Amino acid sequence: MPNIRLSDEEMRYITLFESITGATAKDCIIDEDGNRVIFLIKQGEMGIAIGKNGVNIRRATKLIGRPVEVVEVAETPEELIKNALFPAKVHAVKVNKDASGRLIANVAVDPKDKGLAIGKEGSKIQRARMLAKRYFDIDAVIIR
Repeated sequence: MPNIRLSDEEMRYITLFESITGATAKDCIIDEDGNRVIFLIKQGEMGIAIGKNGVNIRRATKLIGRPVEVVEVAETPEELIKNALFPAKVHAVKVNKDASGRLIANVAVDPKDKGLAIGKEGSKIQRARMLAKRYFDIDAVIIR
C-alpha cells in the first residue's frame, strides 16, 4: 500500500465512522467533486460497516453531512476495482500499459450491469478511478 497522508478532517471522519460502525477504516477520501466521503474498510467488514438495513451508513451520512460510501480494501488493483464497482458483476479486470506507458485498467462487466458499474452520473466509475489511481497509480479505468 502506498504511503497516504490523511488530513485532519479525514482523520476525524475515520474516527467518527469507526465509532459509529465498529468497522476498521483503512482510508478516507473526501470527494469534493462528487460531494461524498469514501471509506476504505478492512476486508470482511462490509456487513458491520453498512449495518442492519444500512443504519450505520445513514447515521454516518447524517453526522458527516454528505453521502458516505464504503469499499473493501484489496491487495490487487483488479480486486480493488471490482470492490469499487460492486454490486455490478465484473467478469474481468486487465491492467496494461498503453503506448505512452500509462497504466490502463480494462473492466469487463456483465452487459446488463453496465449502467450499474458506471453509476448515477458516473459516480461508481469515478470512485473506481480515484481508488485505482491512489493505490496503484492506474491512469484510466475503462468499462467494456
